[in-house]
Amino acid sequence: MFGNSFPEPLAGAPPLTPEQARTIVAPLYDALNQPAKKDVVALLARATNPDYRSYSTNDDWLNRSQLAEVFKMIGAAVPNLRWSIKDILVSGDQIVVRGEATGTPERELFGAKPTGKSFNTMSIDVFTVKGGKLASAYHVENWVGAVQQISK
Repeated sequence: MFGNSFPEPLAGAPPLTPEQARTIVAPLYDALNQPAKKDVVALLARATNPDYRSYSTNDDWLNRSQLAEVFKMIGAAVPNLRWSIKDILVSGDQIVVRGEATGTPERELFGAKPTGKSFNTMSIDVFTVKGGKLASAYHVENWVGAVQQISK
């Protein structure tokens, strides 16, 4: 299904189990739950390698510090932001997470003024693990759908 996009695990390294994968990604998703109330930098440091890259396109990425700022910005706009793991799959040293984000913006979010309405949207994250921590992520969130829900 994915062709050669998922590399084989490192020679001699046992493949990740879904339970190990959930433990590895847990601090990152914890940082996404009400991030304005948490030490997002510390949670991301626990989950990711220092040279972590978070890709929003095939070429554009944020480092760990930049990502922490994005989490804080979204958390300031959506104080009750909740991000949950719905499915988790493992292939070699990669973890795929289907997530769900919910919340009610109290400040402008991606150009949409707060209306008192909530959103419920999906995300897909493809993480690569190195040394027991996240090395990179390619992710997509349906923010267009979220903005449409709160703007109606």
